[in-house]
Amino acid sequence: MHKPANILYTVDEVPPLGVTLMSGLQQVGLISVFLLFPLLVGREANLTDAQQINLLSISMVGLAVAAVLPALRIGPVGAGYLAPAVFTAVYLGPSLLAAKVGGLPLVLGMTVFAGSVGIALSAAMRRLRSFFPPEIAGLVVILIGIKTGTIGVRYMLGIDTSGPSSLAELAVPMGSLATMIGFSIWARGYPKLFCALIGMCVGYAIAALIGTLGGVEIGRISASPLLGVPSIGQFGWAFDYSLAPAFTVAALAACLRTVGNLTTCQKINDADWVRPDMRQIGNGVLADALTTVSAGLLGTMGMNSSPSAIGLSTATGVTSRRVAYAIAAIFLALSLFPKAAATLTVMPRPVMGAMLVFAASSVLVSGLEIINLRLLDSRRTYVIGLSLMLGLAVDFFPGYFASLPERLHPLTDSSLALGMLSAIALNMLFRIGVRRTQRLIVDPEEVEASNIERFMTSRGATWGARRDVIERATFNLEQSVETLASSGIAAGPLEIEVSFDEFTLDIRVSYEGLPLELAQKRPSNEEIMASEEGERKLAGFMLQRLADRVSVSQKGDRSTIHFHFDH
Repeated sequence: MHKPANILYTVDEVPPLGVTLMSGLQQVGLISVFLLFPLLVGREANLTDAQQINLLSISMVGLAVAAVLPALRIGPVGAGYLAPAVFTAVYLGPSLLAAKVGGLPLVLGMTVFAGSVGIALSAAMRRLRSFFPPEIAGLVVILIGIKTGTIGVRYMLGIDTSGPSSLAELAVPMGSLATMIGFSIWARGYPKLFCALIGMCVGYAIAALIGTLGGVEIGRISASPLLGVPSIGQFGWAFDYSLAPAFTVAALAACLRTVGNLTTCQKINDADWVRPDMRQIGNGVLADALTTVSAGLLGTMGMNSSPSAIGLSTATGVTSRRVAYAIAAIFLALSLFPKAAATLTVMPRPVMGAMLVFAASSVLVSGLEIINLRLLDSRRTYVIGLSLMLGLAVDFFPGYFASLPERLHPLTDSSLALGMLSAIALNMLFRIGVRRTQRLIVDPEEVEASNIERFMTSRGATWGARRDVIERATFNLEQSVETLASSGIAAGPLEIEVSFDEFTLDIRVSYEGLPLELAQKRPSNEEIMASEEGERKLAGFMLQRLADRVSVSQKGDRSTIHFHFDH
């Protein structure tokens, strides 16, 4: 693992205590924005003011658990990254429906069910890899970035409120966002590290100056008690089979979102990153699912890994998982102080919007970079393009999707759910007719490197193989063919067979003639000049350096060289 230039404290590094605490504090400021979701569910469930405060305190305990579990590396639990889970729009639609049908107990019971589905999915991550290729994970990250940024812009501009923001009111989000971006780009040291927190404080200050943060908000804080221990399990749990499909779809969306988020974590923490570590991602998906189970058991709605928090850590350059423990400690402390919790809930909407837009920018670019790592043919282009347009259509034309039959709403209420399911379905459909093994015959008397390059590039794009692996394999194949042709080892045409799955790329070069000897050290010049055997030893030695594994076999008069590349 090589430390990227833009990361100041990478995942396993230990920042100074002050940096850790301040980074945790600004993460808490961002994560607190998503406390809006359980409050909306509580309102739909007709909770009293006291019950709402208790729900918020319980939710903070849940956020503490959700910060620590993904950062762990205990057996199969945890990917070991700073990837805290937050309350998410993925579970909001099903939870509001459950609250309307059966109150908060049904929300809690179905949340535990959704987490259990996530646990089952985490155990099958490696088997499901072909259904969740990196370009789909990148698409999900893009949709999340767009959705997060859209919410942020809505908050910044005052859309869906009593009226559009005035110029004075626009000074709050613009001043806050400009501060975050300015400190992130031009500042050095601590100001750069805490650019989001500084921008948030600037937003609070401007809001107080223009009067949008005043007596009403202070009254809400004064009305809440100073101290209090949250009551867990007071509502009980219920289950309804009719809601199982909606929560299953939400769990699948949460799973794929976590795959995309953890892929982003792996990429931003390693400058030499080339492929997702599916075992580590499976551990992270399990931790995320356990987070949702614990949320339901504690007494709040489901949670999911936060791309906004990951984007914030990328923007500030502090991705150390030690920050997760600071986040947990702060939320546990806040859960005991209802007044402090109420203070977080009065964060002006424009300031929330500025933080969301700031974080969404990094998330969106990360998704584009993940997609660009793969070669894309027309099939995968349509998978990504059509799914992206379908997902965005939910936000562009909400009235149309709301008019669809109610049984389809779990699939169409969310741009993320529709875009993700469309991508999975189209990926499975367009895989029909894709041969995973291709052959090419090369005449050793007429070797054209350009023909080999076109063959490998077109196959790699059809399969969606990683660009760097195809380039390395192409160079290997060109060198192999030229070596066999120029040395006279091969008699007659060379038969090349290339096969691919999501984990490996294998090339077999078959020809009539003696097998190459895979020498472990370079033969001397005297050995090379003395006989053809010396030439074969040199060829075998050189070709071993170009692939992850090389083997040679012979059957009758035909010899085969097998080149293996990890993918």
